[in-house]
Amino acid sequence: MQVRFPYSPPPQKQPTAAAETTLERIRARITPFAVATGLTVIAFAGLLNQAQAEAATATASPSILVTGQGTASLVPDIAALNLRVVTPGDSAPEALDANSEQLSKIIASLTKIGLEERDLQTSGFSINPRYADRRETPDAPLKIIGYEVRNGLTVKVRDLAKLSSVLDQVVKAGANEMGGISFEVSNPEAPLNDARKAAVKDARAKAELYAEAAGAQLGKILLITEQSAGGGPAPMYKAEMAMMRADVPIQAGEETLSASVTIRFELIQPK
Repeated sequence: MQVRFPYSPPPQKQPTAAAETTLERIRARITPFAVATGLTVIAFAGLLNQAQAEAATATASPSILVTGQGTASLVPDIAALNLRVVTPGDSAPEALDANSEQLSKIIASLTKIGLEERDLQTSGFSINPRYADRRETPDAPLKIIGYEVRNGLTVKVRDLAKLSSVLDQVVKAGANEMGGISFEVSNPEAPLNDARKAAVKDARAKAELYAEAAGAQLGKILLITEQSAGGGPAPMYKAEMAMMRADVPIQAGEETLSASVTIRFELIQPK
């Protein structure tokens, strides 16, 4: 004997009108295709899941995405000099010896006035042949008539009151090319944080303006993303050392640090 028990399926949550419309549209689109190609039940279920996901996206809470900018100004407290010593010679060893002697004098003079070794860094060393002038005889073969040695030195001056003295010392000691002077900040984190706070306030002010214009209110923050922040050194000038005087007044000016954030706010529609 076979006994049948009554069975009542559990109540299911009815989809919203938007979700029902989306599901019916997907069913109408895939049912003929399933019949014609023998689409499996599993694939059919996957397409229905996709339809449900589309319906959920359509009924998601509205939001607004805005970008805010913030800046902070501060006075640089470090100067970086990029100088070079260029020496010619009839031979490579001769040019190298002359270059090393001049560069050693520069380093000794800078340490004498109080600069630390950690603030002196050599860079850009090269030895290149010098060729005879062929402007009058362009068809003549290349002829090496000597060599030239270039050696760079980066000097960080942490006390800007010493900057004029440093320039005077490097000129007198034999530096004959200046790559440039740049200024930087030793501790930019505190003012950079101020710029970040200003960027967040700017983003919120924009979002409130747009929300008010749209007849809505701001809800909770859904996302915060920071773009690249900073300011970097500010290059001042480039000049040949032979054409400049050590007593030329140099102003560090101000450096501006910037921050940019993108924030997504929830939008609440009034009831």
